[in-house]
Amino acid sequence: MKKILKYGLIGLGVMVVLLLGASVYMVDYALARRHTKWTEEKAWERLGEYYPWTTEWMDSIRSNGVLRDTFIMAEDGRRLHGYYLSRHPKHDSISVARTALLIHGYRNCAIDMMHLGYMYHHSMGYNIILPDLHAHGQSDGESIQMGWKDRLDALLWCEVADSVFRSPMVVHGISMGAATTMMLSGEENLPISITHFIEDCGYTSAWDEFEGELAKQFSLPAFPLLHLTSFLCDAMYGWNFTEASALKQVVKCPKPMLFIHGDTDDFVPTWMVHPLYEAHRGEKQLWITEGVEHAFSYRYYPEEYTERVRSFLLS
Repeated sequence: MKKILKYGLIGLGVMVVLLLGASVYMVDYALARRHTKWTEEKAWERLGEYYPWTTEWMDSIRSNGVLRDTFIMAEDGRRLHGYYLSRHPKHDSISVARTALLIHGYRNCAIDMMHLGYMYHHSMGYNIILPDLHAHGQSDGESIQMGWKDRLDALLWCEVADSVFRSPMVVHGISMGAATTMMLSGEENLPISITHFIEDCGYTSAWDEFEGELAKQFSLPAFPLLHLTSFLCDAMYGWNFTEASALKQVVKCPKPMLFIHGDTDDFVPTWMVHPLYEAHRGEKQLWITEGVEHAFSYRYYPEEYTERVRSFLLS
């Protein structure tokens, strides 16, 4: 009996060590900045490949030096980087000045949102501001925040937009940027300059997203690995996967929101958009794009995307 108990305790200890090691690996695998391989130049190249109709505009703003960048300081001393571009004077006489805050996705950077920068700036005559989220692009940070703490940084960028442009503003995010947008939307005392939110293929929560990826990539159930990984994330970075919930935040959103999602998205599964849409209690619209995988709705439907956004923002 003592021998059985001994080996049982040894086995239990081994399992605990293995689980702990696996959780440390998962936190690193999912959230560590060093695994991000996309550079700004690669982002520019990818935009030219995926959105060739924007190339002339992008070359122009780069060669003429009108795309400005800036750094701001977060309360904890981190430097946060972003780009901004004032609308072309040709629009001054034909439209009211408006601004779009554009928030990029997981392991991307501000430049990855320049295709929507084209839509807002070139096609619609908006000012645009494009931040690098924590641990992305030129911003400080070593761990990805899955939108949760990013929502507070987004508030800082709203203040920057207000001080620079002093105009009504839409917040528009894709993927993790869409989750950030929804998480921001439920904050109290939102700037009155924000008139609309647009989320494109955002997830319900970090928990739901990681649970799906754990099953898809590793064929593992959530329990117990995801629970321990979430606990470690809280201990290391001060947030956990369940509190990082767009679903809980969007319930509190007081402003109109447009929900966009591709019907063949398997990275952020299409099913997630439906509870998000249902949770929003105010003015809202839903557009499911046919035959579109993750984050490519504008790529496949640029004209309809532009007109739906334009119409929503004028509603």
